[in-house]
Amino acid sequence: MLTALTVAAVVLVAGGITWWAVGSGGGDCERTDVVRVAVAPELAPVAEEVLGGAQGLRAEDCAGVEVSAQEPLQTVGDLGALEAGDLPHLWVPDSSLWPARAGDVPLEVGESVATSPVVLATSRAAVDALGWTDRAPGWGEALAGRQALAVPDLATSAEALAALNAVRTALGADEDADNAVVQAVLAAERGPSISPSEALAAGSGDAADAPLVPVSEQEVYAINRGAEDSALVAVYPGEGSPSLDYPLVRVGSASGADSAAVNAAVRALTSDAARTAVLAAGFRDADGAAPPEAGEATGIQEAAPEALLLDPAQVQALLAQLSELADPSRILTVFDVSTSMEAPAGSGTRATLARDAAKSALSLVPGNFSLGLWVFANELEGEQDWTELVPTRQLDAEVDGGTQRDVLDEQLDTIPDRLTPGGTGLYDTTLAAVRAARANFDPTAVNSVLMVTDGTNDDEGLELAALLSTLRDEADDERPVKVIGVALGPDADLAALEEIAATTEGAAYSAVDPTDLQTVLFDALRQRG
Repeated sequence: MLTALTVAAVVLVAGGITWWAVGSGGGDCERTDVVRVAVAPELAPVAEEVLGGAQGLRAEDCAGVEVSAQEPLQTVGDLGALEAGDLPHLWVPDSSLWPARAGDVPLEVGESVATSPVVLATSRAAVDALGWTDRAPGWGEALAGRQALAVPDLATSAEALAALNAVRTALGADEDADNAVVQAVLAAERGPSISPSEALAAGSGDAADAPLVPVSEQEVYAINRGAEDSALVAVYPGEGSPSLDYPLVRVGSASGADSAAVNAAVRALTSDAARTAVLAAGFRDADGAAPPEAGEATGIQEAAPEALLLDPAQVQALLAQLSELADPSRILTVFDVSTSMEAPAGSGTRATLARDAAKSALSLVPGNFSLGLWVFANELEGEQDWTELVPTRQLDAEVDGGTQRDVLDEQLDTIPDRLTPGGTGLYDTTLAAVRAARANFDPTAVNSVLMVTDGTNDDEGLELAALLSTLRDEADDERPVKVIGVALGPDADLAALEEIAATTEGAAYSAVDPTDLQTVLFDALRQRG
């Protein structure tokens, strides 16, 4: 009998890190079932520890597990864009707010793997100065503006949404409460620009002006456990705290593993061993039991705060309201369809990867964004290097009985079939796209051109110096259009994209490992600078 082996590895994937342990049963296994598990990054080490070698997932069981550390927002995008065989069988986001944003995807939300109250992190010095050492503030008082507030990205942070919804709930959930939430966000945007990570660093350093940051209690615990002399503390507002509940979600549309292996993974993630690992990592269990070493040294209290329940529908409504505060984006997206996009990438090609990443990103951007779609290669349409597939329109605009989003989704599916011989007409296409975006300029939006290419300019048109000069000469302060460049793969001319971006006050991204493209592309679509 052949000895069974277990293969373990760690690789970078779109949106995070994947760890897998795949059991190979040698000649005894007709197939090996691999259970795909997507986990919020902070909980991924616990999942890896608990699932590695768990009963029912070992080599002799002809089964294994693949754990992906992935931000919940990215998983939401994947659920709406990927084929069933690429979806996770199990998903553990940080909050039940995320399954509510997954649309019509069949999901079964189960019990919590862990919990962690949402707190306001700052420094001990700030807590003393604010008079909160012996008196807990209310949510409204805490976020009223006396201390600066560092608000994480509301599109990606369940903690920030939960904290703002707690303010709304604590103030009565009426129109005045809505106005207070809006004022808190606007005050944060008007104040000094400081990121949540910078604010947490200021809190760890005991700065008296350290901003308040909505985070999970576990993040405060982890920061303090990993640093010497950290002065970061968790503030627990008097009305109680909403919690991240880390639900174990079965994805009904996933395929590729036997139900017995999936059930084994569920048992492992809800076992006593999982509870022990959860507590050791600084989370609370489903009943609110404190992690070891809770207390002054780790900046958190032992007693669980009173629970403030979150209504996903109300949180969604709050998110929609807050989204209206931001200017919409108007983006002309331009994809390379030269034959170099046939190069292998992941389980497909660069072209199929670009298609999937774009569809995933498209599913996430709000309906008041306007997007159009071009493709380009050398002499794609006669002597012209580009072709317009979809005019730039608002995503929720009605088009031929559907929406602009539907039309874009359909046309993105055609990209792998559009690859054409010839080189990359990057410079001529860039200039044409900027001119087109300026001709269709929307003064109420952030206007930009998103160029995705895996090559270098190799047609006989504009040289780089001429392109940059023309972009500078045609720049219009009344109609600014910035170029956001994405260099896909090691052969793309990132340096040229950086020069183009600098000339137009845009940005350039590198996806040297093509599997990074989903994260890079989504970030580029949301580029607001």
